[in-house]
Amino acid sequence: MASEYKVIGALLSPFSIKARSYFRYKGIPHEWIESGPQSPEYQKYFKLPLIPLVLTPDEQSIQDSTPIIEKMEAQHPEPSIHPSDEASAFISALIEEYGDEWGNKWMFGLRWHREVDQQSAAERIAPSIDAKMFKEDPKALIAAVLQRMPGRIGFVGANEITLPLIEQTLHDAAQLVEAHLQSRPYLFGGRPAFADFGLFAQLHQCWTDPTPGAFLKANTPKLCAWLERMLEPKDEGAFEPWSALEPTLMPLLTEQIAANFLPWSEANRKALEAGEKEFTVDLAVGRWPQKPQKYHARSLAAIRAKYAEVKDKAALDPILEKSGCLTWLKG
Repeated sequence: MASEYKVIGALLSPFSIKARSYFRYKGIPHEWIESGPQSPEYQKYFKLPLIPLVLTPDEQSIQDSTPIIEKMEAQHPEPSIHPSDEASAFISALIEEYGDEWGNKWMFGLRWHREVDQQSAAERIAPSIDAKMFKEDPKALIAAVLQRMPGRIGFVGANEITLPLIEQTLHDAAQLVEAHLQSRPYLFGGRPAFADFGLFAQLHQCWTDPTPGAFLKANTPKLCAWLERMLEPKDEGAFEPWSALEPTLMPLLTEQIAANFLPWSEANRKALEAGEKEFTVDLAVGRWPQKPQKYHARSLAAIRAKYAEVKDKAALDPILEKSGCLTWLKG
């Protein structure tokens, strides 16, 4: 039996970087395999057509970044990525969900929107698809990526109407996070929380792309330092109490999660339930039309289940009510 885990992923996959960051923080012995679906291990063990794939020492495969982290956290609880108080722990989980689902619109939609970003991504992705083919004919493989990927942005709800809104929410959210990180190394204090891994992963990819990267580097230096820190995160202290976090973290909950993410999530769920091929919802950022996203209905159900599992909601509900999130989470 092997003595370490294998984390199979790609540098341009936010969910792969998220899992790798977690393994590094925890100090869990592992091998990072930068390959993706072409690696022999992936082909042998994958159950879902996505990366990352984590192969355990006893050759069990785990996929999907959030379940990967949750399963590993149960086995390696220290240092915990969850604040000890239930209210902060749930808010951290909510921000992680926001990063995975809304942040993915920033990453994927903007990466394949403008020609300069398309070209940059294609040149970096192509070698990981087929190293031999890339060596023989790099231009052909880059062209194949450029032919395929821009047409897939609809999978994250990106279209000619929503792309400007996606970009606006990136700018707005990044500046809120910048303000919050002025006096702390991580979102919940001196060490990374669940929220850090989810939000960092998508913003890190934006940071590596020409257009969103230029905005982040010009306007959010603290955020950029945090992105670099999260590549090799360390325990630098304790989690802060909610009273210390609230002044600068509450605006992210109020202005982005409650105003855009959760109402979009519920509209998407309703559209799927009704069998609609497209839906339109009015968000704080503007009127938003798109085709429903099947996966997100499941993740919305998961975050609502986590809310229902909070035993003592006396501290949590006032925070969620003040932010505007409570109604959406009760379902």
